[in-house]
Amino acid sequence: MHIAIIGAGPAGLTAAYILCKQGIKVTIFEAHPTLVGGISRTETYKGYLFDIGGHRFFSKSKEIEDLWDEILENDFIIRPRKSRILYKGKFYSYPLKAFEALKNLGVINAARCVLSYGARRFNPVKNPKNFEDWVSNQFGTRLFNIFFKTYTEKVWGIPCNQISADWAAQRIKGLSLFSAIYNALFAKKQTGKNDEVIKTLIDSFKYPRKGPGMMWHKCLEKCLAMGATMHFNTPIITLENNNQNWFLKTNTQTFSGFTHVINTSPLQQLANSLQGINALAKEAAQKLAYRDFITVVLIIKERNAFDDNWIYIHEPHVKVGRIQNFKSWSPQMIPNPSTTALGLEYFCFEGDGLWNSTDAELIALGKKELLQLKLCQNGDVIDGHIVRQPKAYPVYDDNYKAHVETINNALIPYPTLQIVGRNGMHKYNNQDHSMMTAWLAAKNIIEGQKQYDVWKVNEDAAYHEEVKASDVKDGRLIPTKV
Repeated sequence: MHIAIIGAGPAGLTAAYILCKQGIKVTIFEAHPTLVGGISRTETYKGYLFDIGGHRFFSKSKEIEDLWDEILENDFIIRPRKSRILYKGKFYSYPLKAFEALKNLGVINAARCVLSYGARRFNPVKNPKNFEDWVSNQFGTRLFNIFFKTYTEKVWGIPCNQISADWAAQRIKGLSLFSAIYNALFAKKQTGKNDEVIKTLIDSFKYPRKGPGMMWHKCLEKCLAMGATMHFNTPIITLENNNQNWFLKTNTQTFSGFTHVINTSPLQQLANSLQGINALAKEAAQKLAYRDFITVVLIIKERNAFDDNWIYIHEPHVKVGRIQNFKSWSPQMIPNPSTTALGLEYFCFEGDGLWNSTDAELIALGKKELLQLKLCQNGDVIDGHIVRQPKAYPVYDDNYKAHVETINNALIPYPTLQIVGRNGMHKYNNQDHSMMTAWLAAKNIIEGQKQYDVWKVNEDAAYHEEVKASDVKDGRLIPTKV
């Protein structure tokens, strides 16, 4: 048995680690020249470490929590969770703290928000299909327009009424204006039982001392020690199955002799590379959309403008959507304590004006907008660096489910090919979610039959952490007492 794993992100490396522990031969193919972790990697510039987005290490799955500890051992630190919204020059906690938000908005605006919420609760959109209707049902139309519309449309580049409600249900599940008020009045102390915690309300999390890339380089190191083979700078162009043997081709060479393939590369890319897949699937793949983003890293003098892990920018007059403060993730990521590094995130489409801007133009834009937001002063910016991330987010538009189903149906004749992870499944997975899908795929190989259904993880738009590996068997959810 020889397993090919396409992609060395959290999903690919989790599968490799689980398989290697069973003595199964594994070869990993990664397109990046030097780094592993996918969008959970850690980049470096002049000694400053920074992430591609933010990656909190928290999960309701004990299996995933234990796996993190097993791989990284003693290199975790505990960090406070803090993220806020910046709107009209004021900070608002996120998730929204009802009394704080209503106070900052002023008496008249607050009253209108509460009335808007009451009206929507009295007459909600039944079975909401899009993001706008789903969030308006939970918070009221007025709060939706203030706190969700601008930022969400920055992220996705399409109107909120064209974004599937699935995305809202995954990202802010369990929250509403009512639950925000309830939690403010009757906040329940965490008991240590992860299953009792609404994920968006956790107040601390584990984090690798030097960023999430530390986890995935350590995981790779352990896989290699157990006999895995790793190929960097090796994007797979063609994937072919011949008499149950898999052939993986790059632009320069062919790798063969694989009994199984676990794919984490974008589903669109897989459909385009897989030989023999039907024309309908290829057409559906072309219709899958992705959102890309650019991180403008600015090294600045430390003035403690904010200590959040990140802030959401709901100001419509700037293009930046979110700003990370990497020192707040871990002080060990910043070599000079009199400075910090901020990551200004610009959401775009590959090939558009922002994407094609020069590094100097992007750094200048970041400086200008940081000043506009009053998060730094003239002369504070010391240096800058740019990272472009293609296919960061699989887009949940009106038709994405139908396209994914078409491709999945076309993959039925390939029982030894499994797709896992965020881009592999075109599913808005968090890091631990991706790991769980990979774990189940590895178990299918280890146990010799495809009895664990990775698509049942996160069923009914619920967080993946709510399902243990042991809960998902024979294509159904098995109730488990905790």
